[in-house]
Amino acid sequence: MYLANILVAGWISITSLFFPKIAHHSVFTNAFEYSESYRLVGALWFAIFALSIFGLFYPKEMSLVFVFQLIYKSSWLLVCALPAIINNTPYPKGMANFFVIWVLILPFIIPWKEIF
Repeated sequence: MYLANILVAGWISITSLFFPKIAHHSVFTNAFEYSESYRLVGALWFAIFALSIFGLFYPKEMSLVFVFQLIYKSSWLLVCALPAIINNTPYPKGMANFFVIWVLILPFIIPWKEIF
């Protein structure tokens, strides 16, 4: 899972931070009007990318990054994607699909006993 984070979050973070107009087309699939806020999102994903690199060496200690992802991806799906689906308004479908898969997998990957 850390390796998947490194690959996906790494690509999204670099693209969003340094090439936000490319991220607008590739990551966000033109679902929103272009905004420099993509760089803010890129910074968040860069943090996940960096923490996941540490997770390769300290997997249990860094597992809270998965809890963080579970919380923010679930909340984005409920607060942003679901209303967009219901109201038939644009949203990044690829990102939503990826988030759904991630939210379904993460509860089985997170070492809950180690955390609590």
